[in-house]
Amino acid sequence: MAQADAGNDELTQDASGRMVTADGVPLKQSLKRAERRRKFMAFGLVLPLLLFLLVVFIFPIGQMMWRSVDNPQVVNALPQTLEALQGWDGEELPGEEVYAALAADFRRDMERPRRDQFSGPLGVRLNYELSAARGAVARTVRNVPDFEPPYKEAFLDSHRLWGDVELWRVIEREGRPLTGAYYVAALDRQYDADGNIVLRDENRRIYIDLYLRTLGLSITITVLTILLGFPIAYLMSILPMRYSNLLMIFVLLPFWTSLLVRTTAWIVLLQQQGVINESLIAVGIIGEDGRFSLMYNMFGTIIAMTHILLPFMVLPLYSVMRTIPPSYMRAAKSLGATPFTAFRKVYLPQTLPGIGAGAVLVFIISIGYYITPALVGGQSGRMISNEIARHMQQSLNWGLAAALGTILLIGVLVLYWAYNRLVGADNLKLG
Repeated sequence: MAQADAGNDELTQDASGRMVTADGVPLKQSLKRAERRRKFMAFGLVLPLLLFLLVVFIFPIGQMMWRSVDNPQVVNALPQTLEALQGWDGEELPGEEVYAALAADFRRDMERPRRDQFSGPLGVRLNYELSAARGAVARTVRNVPDFEPPYKEAFLDSHRLWGDVELWRVIEREGRPLTGAYYVAALDRQYDADGNIVLRDENRRIYIDLYLRTLGLSITITVLTILLGFPIAYLMSILPMRYSNLLMIFVLLPFWTSLLVRTTAWIVLLQQQGVINESLIAVGIIGEDGRFSLMYNMFGTIIAMTHILLPFMVLPLYSVMRTIPPSYMRAAKSLGATPFTAFRKVYLPQTLPGIGAGAVLVFIISIGYYITPALVGGQSGRMISNEIARHMQQSLNWGLAAALGTILLIGVLVLYWAYNRLVGADNLKLG
């Protein structure tokens, strides 16, 4: 009988010739059991991280995407009205039965506790689609207990919008639990009288231009950080360690300073009465009437964000350059290559993983930046993130903000997919 030692288990052969452990369990079954234990242990180790990502990352993104299509306001507030509107031709004002159902819905809503009433969210939701709809709902809800048949005449006397066919088209269209209206608005489109999606008037198109501006600014900032960060990282990689560590402190210094302080410092430098303009006037390069407008425009946004995001490019580049042996360049030169040819054909290709990693970091961070553009960008330097923040904090149109954010997220994922297909995510090196 053959015996073998496998770890701490003594292996033997049974009567049929199968390998078994000392306790008689077939070796194949024992190995599967051990593999399952290892998988459970590995899963237990990563479970806290998975839960953390689920709570603070995946769940909020899912909530954002759900809010961009969630549309309960009209359905909750006007169930009888929506039922009465079935079969309406959409050309003329609805009949008396629809107005009677609307009065019944409003009266039922008034009987609820104030915190549970649906009329407030209904007015806000309709106002996103049609101006003054919120005032029409609020005024009518207060007066509806005094309405008597004919209800149509009472509603028309209460507010002019109840006689506007467009309002009833909005109620009918948005009387569904899910809606695409937020995405329609986020793409500078709107519904026409026939329910078709068409472009908004030219003076009302803002989001597509903001997306293109955001993309252009992010690409520009990424390119600038490469051009500025490459020489810095190269110098740090060839210097002795004590000097490169000193330079690393200067590179990391922005991380130790508040973002608001850094942005405020750029405001002091770039404003028309700031340090740069005053210095140029002092040396006679420009006159008092020739001050440069360096902020509250796209130029100010690019300058400030390039400075803030430069370390995200330098660090990946430095980590890759530090591992490139200097002997490669010496060997290329010894074989007859000029310094430029050796750099272009030998050194530069080896730094591409660091360039790719830094470019992805800078691009993704810059495409979602909103504090610095809001402070130094002005109207021409604003990005789509500023508009998302405005809808979240001021207009409170969370559905439109969620749609804008979802489109931005999908765009970033598409760009990352394209990068992965063209370059390969496996080639990224962050350290």
